Amino acid sequence: MKTLTAGRLLPVLGTLFAALLCALGPGAAGASAHAALTSTDPASGSVVPVAPKRVALTFSEGVLLSADSVRILDPQGKRVDEGKPAHVDGKSNTASVGLAGGIADGTYTVAWQAVSADSHPVAGAFTFSIGAPSKTAAKVTTARAGPVVDTLYTTGRYAAYAGYLLLVGGCVFAGVCRSSRPVQRIAVGGWITLFAATSALLLLRGPYTSSKGLGAAFDLSLLGDVLATKPGAALLSRLLLLSAAAVFLAVLFGSYAREDGDRTDMERRDVAYGLAIGGAVVAVGLAATWAMAEHASAGLQPWLAMPVDVLHLLGVGVWLGGLASLLAVLWAGEPIRRADVQRFSRLAFASVCVLVATGLYQSWRQVGSWGALTGTEYGRWLLLKVALVVGMVGLASFSRRWTGRLTDHRPAAKKQAPSAKPVQAKAVQAKAAGQSRAAKAAGSSRIDKDTSPERAAQLARQREALEKAAGQRKRDADEGRSGLRRAVLAEAGVAVVLLAVTTLLTGTQPGRAETEQRQAASSGGPRTTAPNASGPAEVKIPYDTGGTNGRGTAVVRIDPARSGNNSLDVSVTDPAGKAVDVPELEVSFTETRKNIGPLRTSLRRGPAGRWQASGFQLPMAGEWQLTLTVRTSDIDQITEIRNVKIN
Repeated sequence: MKTLTAGRLLPVLGTLFAALLCALGPGAAGASAHAALTSTDPASGSVVPVAPKRVALTFSEGVLLSADSVRILDPQGKRVDEGKPAHVDGKSNTASVGLAGGIADGTYTVAWQAVSADSHPVAGAFTFSIGAPSKTAAKVTTARAGPVVDTLYTTGRYAAYAGYLLLVGGCVFAGVCRSSRPVQRIAVGGWITLFAATSALLLLRGPYTSSKGLGAAFDLSLLGDVLATKPGAALLSRLLLLSAAAVFLAVLFGSYAREDGDRTDMERRDVAYGLAIGGAVVAVGLAATWAMAEHASAGLQPWLAMPVDVLHLLGVGVWLGGLASLLAVLWAGEPIRRADVQRFSRLAFASVCVLVATGLYQSWRQVGSWGALTGTEYGRWLLLKVALVVGMVGLASFSRRWTGRLTDHRPAAKKQAPSAKPVQAKAVQAKAAGQSRAAKAAGSSRIDKDTSPERAAQLARQREALEKAAGQRKRDADEGRSGLRRAVLAEAGVAVVLLAVTTLLTGTQPGRAETEQRQAASSGGPRTTAPNASGPAEVKIPYDTGGTNGRGTAVVRIDPARSGNNSLDVSVTDPAGKAVDVPELEVSFTETRKNIGPLRTSLRRGPAGRWQASGFQLPMAGEWQLTLTVRTSDIDQITEIRNVKIN
């Protein structure tokens, strides 16, 4: 059986990580509806005898409001709300706005958008009627960040988590296990990554939540609005803490790492205690910037959830960041003692225990029920995360076995027999050394004289390659180190996937909130525009106009089948399945229960058998009646009706 070497394992891990990013990238962008709309006043779809003074909304968790968070549109699509939206009685999970006086009877559309307390934007719409329902021409556009802003913001979140893990894990490994140049590169690289990612997130936060383009990233007024919010304050605090972390890195890998003969053991121990306390404060503070702005700060028991979240993130950083540091030392071929590896092994075990304890509490808090564990997107990703952690623990057992075989190579002291003529021996050695230096100088002179610069550069590259190969052979000659390096590399590969899944979880609607949203909808509550609702709807409609070539099938595709902006694509085929062009085709939508519509769209004729439209507005979620009219000749025409679910 072939041994899985590092050379074979690296392409496998790279392919696995690339496949994971491809799977997570497009699919994860829309999973951000964290605050569910649970009730409204007036109720969604209700008919009230007189116009209310205000319209109020209640969410499953706190939301941040802006000047346009709640808009009320009359049947003609004109705004009739007054004043700025505000929380009801100071409750952060509510929003209300005044309604203009003297308005006519009819159906009114309420469009809302806000930022969830866990920093993610949410939006939706619903209707109510005054006096009696009526047709409405109101058009609602669900505000969403553009694809470029969304991709950059998501990438920044991944990079920020990775940078924090490398920074914390590298520093802990250097202070507790072993400090070296590779470990310093890990820690400093983590600091640079975290600083760059945090700066980018701070600039992109405004465009991300306000659905403006990338050019708004440098809008100072928008940046000021961001800094006034809790997520903006958290990002700014993270940048300030990173300045303190830079000083900590300079001391840890500078004066403290150097052996100073003038410093007593007591003084060195005092410096170590100071570094430990200062580093712990900075690491906890950085972790708190996530806890105060994401899931832990909203929902059940935030007073307990935030400290637990900080502990969880610290445990991940010490474990995975330390693993990356150990891999860097092994890969560089630098000497490392078995006691250092065993010390990290105990540290990693303690971190895993912390992760298990805090993870159980977080799972209960975010999932809420056994059904949500398998019936929600958050629950399924959580199960995958648990499986990855179990896999890493299994791989760690192999690392422990290789650690047991690790040997500490120390150069043996050579015993020299006493010489009767030490002075004469030293003279002989000096003469030989002088001859060797003279020979090297002469050879170098001949090379410089007889060799062109191109040839000299080629010889230098060859010598460098030979030295590198010799170093790798020396590194791989130790079976214990080689086996440990492969085991740690496998753990690091799984850790990369685990980090991606963990970051995705922070951007996915918690199972408890998704369950509350479903219950609100099933109990007659508001039908909201959920940005993470399932994707396009497709309706297959056979028709027969009765004339020549009057039979066929029209497939109507509605994307994304949510309230707000939609695109329509209609494909028409004959009974044999071949695309066929018809003289005229019309599509309209009607919400019969609320007497909204029919809403018609202008279809553009495309290639043979294709009709398309973009920017078609559906003001609310619910069961809509789709009406399709097909004309196959001057006199042959038919209208077919189907129902379609709009989320």
